[in-house]
Amino acid sequence: MKNISCIRLEADIQQIYRCKERISEINETSNYLSNALELVGNNVRLRILFLLYEEKRLCVCDLSDILGMNVSAISQHLRKMKDRKLIHSEKEAQTIYYAITTEYIELLKPFFIILAKKKILEAI
Repeated sequence: MKNISCIRLEADIQQIYRCKERISEINETSNYLSNALELVGNNVRLRILFLLYEEKRLCVCDLSDILGMNVSAISQHLRKMKDRKLIHSEKEAQTIYYAITTEYIELLKPFFIILAKKKILEAI
C-alpha cells in the first residue's frame, strides 16, 4: 500500500492504483484543456475564439469593430491568449492577423459547435 492514505476498511486499492495510472495518462491533455478553459471562461475571449474559429483569422481592428470594443481591450485579450499559446499571429504588410492554434481548435471545437448551433439554451 505504498503512497495510499485511504484508511477505509473497504478501500479498493486496485481501483486507487488504476485511477492513479489513468490520471497520469491524461496529464498532458488535461493541462492543455485546463489552460484553454481558464482563458475561455471569459465571455469576450470565448467570443474572440469563436470568431477566429469561424473566420479562420482576423485582425485586432476587425475584432474591435465586430465586438464593439476598443482596440486596446481586444489587444489585451489577444495577448493573454497568445502568451498561453491558444492563438498565434502572422503579419501581412502592416496588418497582424490572429488565428487559433491547431491543438486548441481540436480541444475547443465541441464548444464552438454548441455556440454555432445555439443549442445550449435548449439543453438547460
